[in-house]
Amino acid sequence: MILAVLQARVSSSRLPGKVLKPILGVPMILRQIERIRRAQRIERLVLATSVDPSDDALAEVVAQAGIEVSRGSLADVLDRFVKAAAPHRPDWVVRLTGDCPLADPEVIDHVIASTLAADADYGSNALEPTYPDGLDVEVIRFSVLETVAREPGTAAEREHVTLPIHRHPERFRIHHVKAERDLSALRWTVDEPQDFALVERIYQALYPANPAFTTADILALLGRKPELASLNTGLQRNEGLAKSLAAEKS
Repeated sequence: MILAVLQARVSSSRLPGKVLKPILGVPMILRQIERIRRAQRIERLVLATSVDPSDDALAEVVAQAGIEVSRGSLADVLDRFVKAAAPHRPDWVVRLTGDCPLADPEVIDHVIASTLAADADYGSNALEPTYPDGLDVEVIRFSVLETVAREPGTAAEREHVTLPIHRHPERFRIHHVKAERDLSALRWTVDEPQDFALVERIYQALYPANPAFTTADILALLGRKPELASLNTGLQRNEGLAKSLAAEKS
């Protein structure tokens, strides 16, 4: 069984409450879920959030939308993630994060299919990025997740769920999924106010005519209106991970 676990919380340091910010009148997290549910290879979806009271509203909104919600540690995200998946005993877990409202179901399906075909322990399109930031997908054997969750690990490894896997290629079979052309300079994730401004403009331009708009549609829009892509230029990719790794060395 292939289970998707969507990791989200309200207490973002750079844009607090971003997952509940409305896009065309609907919370951003539900816009992302709408897109994830179009993926053909995902058999079940669970939201993994924390038991912190700040996440009560998030849990309620997602549960009311008919999505299973699992709540765990705010700080130990790896433990939270594994506990969200464990009741389902999946063969594979697809890790998605709640700051990606332009998630592409075709990309999700492609990363899943490619990882399974490679018989890898872990597959991702994010370690050697060629896709826009915000289309990240990770596919992990659940048995491997359980193994690393039982081990002690650094604070960074407990916060960034798959770090103890992909930093040890000598131990685990790692598979990299790459796009046909390098679009990694594009930033479609939401960490800063200017990120949200871009995503909101994309939805306003594309969603009313086609709620299932694709990556190709977004690229065509940016081609017609290149000023949109400049709304969030100059921001660092994976800034949160970089800060965690820097703290680990200090």
